[in-house]
Amino acid sequence: MTSTSARHKAEVLTEALPYIRAFSGKSIVVKYGGAAMVDPERARQFAEDVVLLQYVGLLPVIVHGGGPQISAMMKRLGKEPRFIDGIRVTDAATMEIVEMVLAGRINKEIVNAIQQCGGRAVGLTGKDGALIQAEKIQGFDRNNMGHVGAVAAIDPAVLNTLEAGGFIPVISPIGADRKGVTYNINADRAAGAIAAAIHAEKFIVLTDVPGILDREKARISTLSRKEASHLVKSGVITGGMLPKVAAALAAVEAGVRKAHILDGRVPHALLLEILTNEGVGTEILS
Repeated sequence: MTSTSARHKAEVLTEALPYIRAFSGKSIVVKYGGAAMVDPERARQFAEDVVLLQYVGLLPVIVHGGGPQISAMMKRLGKEPRFIDGIRVTDAATMEIVEMVLAGRINKEIVNAIQQCGGRAVGLTGKDGALIQAEKIQGFDRNNMGHVGAVAAIDPAVLNTLEAGGFIPVISPIGADRKGVTYNINADRAAGAIAAAIHAEKFIVLTDVPGILDREKARISTLSRKEASHLVKSGVITGGMLPKVAAALAAVEAGVRKAHILDGRVPHALLLEILTNEGVGTEILS
């Protein structure tokens, strides 16, 4: 006799089938950070999700952050982190630390985790293959933010090559300008720009909150671009959610069909959002 557990597994696979059919061969860009990154069990589950998504035919691209880890390393090296309006002031010495932590440590940890789960991943920064062309951001209130950059252009050629070879790109949000100067770029913005450049089917941001919340702090499951913009203008969306929503809006305005802001604390959040009927965050529609 078939067990209840086995029947449930069969039902889950059946539920996933139409999503697998719809998304097979299509790219998804995931901005990875927050609790999903620093908690070892969540990090393992994230790697499993990414590998499974590739196995069933999707083409995942990972862009990661690492703000807390950068701040921790700065303090270890005797340098106090400084922020203006939530943006890290990045002088030349801080930029060296940023690149060391993002590209030298975190990136390789993610690559290794994916490969331990049976995937093939390649770590790179936006400087590799001229993936991210950066430009300098001038600070607010005329403060010089140093090596804080914005995305000027994306050249996805290196991503196309990696995907064609069956590799999962794992990207640190570091770019260079035309003169070769290195810049630290907001990971949400970098991921959204990459999603737009490769015409991704989905742009997904993992966060430490349930999604976008209304005035009563209840999760909103679905928003149009217009509704999301209104929530920003009316002050409902504030703080750390602002750059995530801005990146999501920019992505859908550039042609990405859906953007998702997910609760990365939920086990297997990626699989739940992409391959089941159960939503674990907020989706913004194009």
